[in-house]
Amino acid sequence: MTFAVLCPGQGAQHPALLDFVERFPASVGAVEDAAKALGEDPRAWLNQGDAIYRNAIAQPLIAIAQLAQWAALHTVLPQPVALAGYSIGELACYGVAGALDAGELAEMARARADAMDAAAANNPGGLVGVHGLTRTPLARLCEATQAYLAIAIADDAYVVGGDEASLVRVRDHCRRAGAKVTELRVGIASHTPLLGAASQAFRTTLERSRLSLPSMPVVAGVDGTSITTRARAVETLSAQISHTIEWAHCLDVLYERGCRVFLELGPGRALSKMVRERFGNVEARAVDEFRELNGAARWAAKKLDDRS
Repeated sequence: MTFAVLCPGQGAQHPALLDFVERFPASVGAVEDAAKALGEDPRAWLNQGDAIYRNAIAQPLIAIAQLAQWAALHTVLPQPVALAGYSIGELACYGVAGALDAGELAEMARARADAMDAAAANNPGGLVGVHGLTRTPLARLCEATQAYLAIAIADDAYVVGGDEASLVRVRDHCRRAGAKVTELRVGIASHTPLLGAASQAFRTTLERSRLSLPSMPVVAGVDGTSITTRARAVETLSAQISHTIEWAHCLDVLYERGCRVFLELGPGRALSKMVRERFGNVEARAVDEFRELNGAARWAAKKLDDRS
């Protein structure tokens, strides 16, 4: 029986995000190392209301929180067979896998956010969720409306990105086709060609960084391949900013590798829900479902033992 860890992206961050880690010295150390690198304390951001949704805060906050949680969890859980991360969560995977220390992870997350914001200033846009269309008709719709397929979540669930005019057309076409459109709290067209300049800028940043080999495979969002070299990590981490994330394929890869127990780090519960909906014989829960990190660790350990 194999074990996978999932790292989510933006949207579910909340003021209690770092509460879980305060009891664990290694976790507190990770947060403090990140604060030194950034010159700002992530714990203070949590008192700033909607500021936690701004890219420059949201991306490093989420990456740091996930690394801090894993700093406590990894001492009582087996090593995952692989990691997969959704958007900024993919960068956090490299912190979890030991390829970036806390300070460097925080700096890379901030650099990623800054690059995306700069690109979006020249190519403004947004994202919407679309449920009820399969890939082929949705791809035709995107082509007709000058929008882009940003994330493939399931066979009939996707995220579409584009400028505001294209998204208006997408909403109209979806309503007429009987598909459901969900407004997403994201102010840029992530994972679309509109952010091509951000991919280029972040690639340069990664090439100059201290990113090293991950200690366990990370599944690349753009194609589901397992990343085990620095060069491929740089390539895929930069590419995913402006290319479609094949999230459903990433989950299929983990399942095919035998993963049946999935633990989602914070914030949120969306990824573990996606896993349960896609596969009928898995155990998948999120750290945010538990009152404390030890509860999440006990659950994962028990499920792994039950299935061994």
